[in-house]
Formats: sequence, C-alpha cells, structure tokens
Amino acid sequence: MAAHYLSVEQVEMTFETKGATTNVLHEINLSVQRGEYISIIGHSGCGKSTLLNIIAGLTESTSGAVILDGKEVNAPGPDRSVVFQNHSLLPWLTVYENVSLAVNKTFARSKSKAERHEWILKNLDMVGMSHALDKRPAEISGGMKQRVGIARALSMEPKVLLLDEPFGALDALTRAHLQEEVMRIQDELGNTVIMITHDVDEAVLLSDRIVMLTNGPSARIGEILDIDLPRPRNRIELADDPNYNRYRQEVLRFLYEKQRKVENLAERRGKTAPASATKKVRA
Repeated sequence: MAAHYLSVEQVEMTFETKGATTNVLHEINLSVQRGEYISIIGHSGCGKSTLLNIIAGLTESTSGAVILDGKEVNAPGPDRSVVFQNHSLLPWLTVYENVSLAVNKTFARSKSKAERHEWILKNLDMVGMSHALDKRPAEISGGMKQRVGIARALSMEPKVLLLDEPFGALDALTRAHLQEEVMRIQDELGNTVIMITHDVDEAVLLSDRIVMLTNGPSARIGEILDIDLPRPRNRIELADDPNYNRYRQEVLRFLYEKQRKVENLAERRGKTAPASATKKVRA
C-alpha cells in the first residue's frame, strides 16, 4: 500500500475560555491518499473548521501532528490552499490581480513574468472566468467570486486543496454548477481535496470518503464512509442509483442519531439542546 500522503495524528484541540478549558477535538486520526477527495461533515460547533484550520497551518493544535508529504505542518504554506465560504478576494483588485497576487508570491523565482501571466490566464480559464479579467469583486456575482477564489487556490499548485463550506452561501443552482466545476477540475488534475460541508448530497456526490464527526465538545471521528461510485459522476444519473441513496441514508442516519443523543441528554437535564447542535444539515 502506498504511504499516506497526508496524516492527521492524535490531534487534540482545547481552548481556554473564562477560566475553563473546553476540549474541541479529541484523538483525531485520519490518513489521506494522494488524489483523494475527502468530505468532513457534522453538526455545527463540532470542530470541523477548527480541524481544517489545523491542517492548513492556520491554527496550532494543542497536541498531535499533521504530516503532509513527509513533512510536519507547523505554519501556513503554499502547499495548502484554502477556499472559504467567504471568497476573501481583495475588493480593490481585479479578478486577474487577485489571482496574480498568489501566483507572483508563489512562483516569483521559479517562473518568468510571461510564464506567470500565462499561468494566471490558464487557471482563470479553467473556472470559466476568462471573460472577467478586469472586473472587480463588486462587479461579479457570488458564484463568480467563488470561481475566482478556486482559481487563486489552484494557481498555487497546492499539494492539498482545503475547502471550508465553499458553496454554503450560494443559491441552489449556482451551488450545483460549482459542484460540477469542482468535479471536472478534480477529475482533470487529480487534486487532493479536503472539504467541510453541511450538505449530505454534496458530500456523497463529490467525495471518495466522508468523515463524520461526533457532536462536541470533545468531538472525534465517529465513522468514515467509503463512497464507491464510478467517476466521472453525473448527478442526474446518480439520483436513481441505489448505492448513491444508500450512502446518503448512511450519513443521515449518523447525523440524526448524534442529534437525537444531544436532545435526549438535554431532556434528561431539563434543558433545551444547544443551538450549535441543532442546526439542520442540508439533506
């Protein structure tokens, strides 16, 4: 078996708040192969984004380690690009300039100016944004902004592409279009992708494996579901696929069981379940 490309090893995360210690993540262990598409799903407040930030090097874990391609992750780096739900584009720069900023920083020494220019154009063309090079973020739609954010992330040639609910703020039609784009790009480039999502259908459609976190505090990996569906995938064809629907039901079962556990505990204590645990997942 090939060596793991990315390993999350015994990661723990605690926060100090008002004199109390809250354990957010407990004994997180996850191995990812090169080219895999992994989705992490769970109820709000369980620590999904915290885990992604640890992998990105944006947050330091309390203990444990993240190993990427044989090297420990200790800080942010161009080998891990992040696309957030908020596109995070610089509003005073054009579409071209936003991607150029990342490319020039990453490849200042390894690519000539002409090569960097062609690379920027190639990545914007890949996400269908060649027509808007001179537009500023305020002049394009939310879906287009996310396309630019994806182009910027891919332009750095990361070893791992990290997606933190990248389609969560978009309308259903735009979300579906971007899911199709991400599938096409991943099939073409073979990127290693880790995505946070609340959307069960999105997780099953895009993923090779779905990592399901238990509710916090002290969230851990409850189950990992292998998605054995052929690629390239077509959402229309999969709608009637019994395996697709079986995977979907497996994820929903896990999430609803965890939710019911929280509600039962709250009932025994005579309290309502925490708001962070009751946010509905998108089924």
